[in-house]
Amino acid sequence: MKSTDEFYQKQPEPNKSCFIALRNLITAHNDHLSETVKYGMPCFTYNNKAFCYLWTDKLTHEPYILMVDGKLLKHSSLEQGDRARMKILRINPNEDLAVNIINEVLQEGLALRS
Repeated sequence: MKSTDEFYQKQPEPNKSCFIALRNLITAHNDHLSETVKYGMPCFTYNNKAFCYLWTDKLTHEPYILMVDGKLLKHSSLEQGDRARMKILRINPNEDLAVNIINEVLQEGLALRS
């Protein structure tokens, strides 16, 4: 099993299904996005530079997308928290994915890289 697949297989439901759906959305968003594992979590790179990560909140145990250059993104759904550089997009694994919002955030992030 590839190390990228191990992360997803270890997740409890409903997070597992949610993470797999997010993985598919992110990798399908742009041909230059690829997946690897960094710091034990899925990392999606754009032209070999970290773009975003998938991880779970320590308190709620719910998934989120961590945008590497989040401080430069203005999307209202992103949260800065105590992070200096990154912002997160929280995902409720018990609801349908907000595909439009996720795509908007990804597109805004990619626009910074172009």
